[in-house]
Amino acid sequence: MVVAGIGFRRSVAADEIVALVELALARASLARDDLSRLATADALAETPAFREAAHRLNATAIPVAAPALAAAAPRVRTQSARSIAAHGVGSVAEAAALAAAGPHAYLILERIASTSATCALARPEIGS
Repeated sequence: MVVAGIGFRRSVAADEIVALVELALARASLARDDLSRLATADALAETPAFREAAHRLNATAIPVAAPALAAAAPRVRTQSARSIAAHGVGSVAEAAALAAAGPHAYLILERIASTSATCALARPEIGS
């Protein structure tokens, strides 16, 4: 199971999220079928672009509550001042991926960015 965490501006299009996730999977040498979940902060999870991207990627859309993002913050590698100000974590993409993949998850791809979105990939620890 691979989780793609997504951070984005509300103006983002589903096409941009899908393209960024596909790029992330390629950079991690993973197939599209390896992706099972698309996660973001719960404040963003109901946006049409996020829901459409999850549908097009055949992934379950996962809203991640603020406490779960905060719990993942110590494992986040990227520190964006904008993300910290808006969501209290250095990277929404990394925190969402880690939180949605479970308590012992690890990043397999740190945050990458497009114009209006960010993406990071995580998976559960083997055996968890």
